[in-house]
Amino acid sequence: MSARAWVAGPHEAEVVTRLMVAFRDHLGYHWPSENAFLAGVEQLLDDPQTDFLLGARDADSPPAGVCQLRFRHGLWRAGPDCLLEDIYVEEPARGSGLGRALVARARERALERGARRMELDVNEANPAALTLYESFGFETKNSGIYGGRDLYMRLHLPHE
Repeated sequence: MSARAWVAGPHEAEVVTRLMVAFRDHLGYHWPSENAFLAGVEQLLDDPQTDFLLGARDADSPPAGVCQLRFRHGLWRAGPDCLLEDIYVEEPARGSGLGRALVARARERALERGARRMELDVNEANPAALTLYESFGFETKNSGIYGGRDLYMRLHLPHE
């Protein structure tokens, strides 16, 4: 049997939340709370610009992987962009092809929704993830006009 992935439905909010909290814990964070994750997942499952994908090692296994897809209109492609974020596979399922199944389904879903570009961020010290993403054609790109690599940057804003 092979790994599989599917678009999560509203009835799977608790499963998505369980996996997102496991990802939070894997990253060494203790916040947001599980309740905040559940509220956020439920809100995003109702958002037409967001999909969560779930994945399992095989048809008989429970979900052990998750990723989030966010869609927005991209001016530079004159169509939708898809941001693949928060991809996580539980430790016992790593190496089973589940991460590959999630990325493959993410690509299919982006195409189904008319996306013209997919983007993601990955830590350069994560060689397994880099190899996986590169096998699908993701690349760091040298910008023509400026010459350097395009970087994905973020700024965490304070909350009250």
